[in-house]
Amino acid sequence: MIHLIKLCVGVRDVAHLAAIHAARPGPPRCHTRNTPKRAAELCDGGSLYWVIGGAVLARQRVTDVAADVWDDGSKCCALVLDKEIVRVAARGMRAFQGWRYLEPKDAPSDLGAMGDAGELPEEMRRALAALALL
Repeated sequence: MIHLIKLCVGVRDVAHLAAIHAARPGPPRCHTRNTPKRAAELCDGGSLYWVIGGAVLARQRVTDVAADVWDDGSKCCALVLDKEIVRVAARGMRAFQGWRYLEPKDAPSDLGAMGDAGELPEEMRRALAALALL
C-alpha cells in the first residue's frame, strides 16, 4: 500500500472540499497529468492526502486510477476517490507541484484516533500543529 499527497488548490477548508464533491455527479475524482506508476499499490488501501491552506488536513481513499481526458481533449489521469473525507492531524506542508508518494509510516493519523483533538476548530488545530503541540 502507498498513499499520495497533493495540494488542494482553491479550496478554503475541508467543508469547502466536501461541498465541491457533493456538487458534482458520480464519485469524487481528482485529475492529474501523470498516472502513478504504483497505481496497484495505491488502489490497495491507499489514500489521497489533501494539503489545504498550507497543511495536510484530510484524506480520501483511492478506489481506482483511470485514464481520462481534460476539457481540451488532452489525456490525463483520474484518481477516483471514496466519498468519505477523513480529517487527519494537521501537519504543515510547503507548496509543491503535482503529487508525491507518501509512505504509510509518514502519513498523519486520523483525528478519530486522537481523541478530543478532532473536536477543536480547524484553525486552532493548524495553530497547535504548527507549534508541534498536536
